[in-house]
Amino acid sequence: MSGTVLGFDYGDKRIGVAVGETFTRSARPLATLAQDWPRIIGLIEQWRPSACVVGLPLTADGETQPVTTRALQFAATLRKRSGLPVHTCDERHSSLAAETTIRLRKAEGRRRAGAPSEIDAVAACLILEQWLNQTPIPSTPA
Repeated sequence: MSGTVLGFDYGDKRIGVAVGETFTRSARPLATLAQDWPRIIGLIEQWRPSACVVGLPLTADGETQPVTTRALQFAATLRKRSGLPVHTCDERHSSLAAETTIRLRKAEGRRRAGAPSEIDAVAACLILEQWLNQTPIPSTPA
């Protein structure tokens, strides 16, 4: 699998979305959406990813919790509606890391530091980058 990948930070109220590239193993935040399947499918049609990654919310001890089941249901629905492979990635502490990233960008005086409302999209970006850096991507023959 190579090319573009979309990442999702599932939440009961909002879903953060990020786009990444397997070649560079980097990602960037795209959007924070309500649970809006037409917009989600619209992003898939726009970016034409080879796969999707959904953050798996586990407890600090790595145990499942009620939102874990809902995130897995979201991943299954995403797989069914998109026809794409959908992977999960442990997302423990991604929201806290996203808040820290936004705070640091603001402290550095970056114009596009990110607003608190962008935490979900930044969390999706961190989840996707973690997955990209943990997943072996086969090289293409020259």
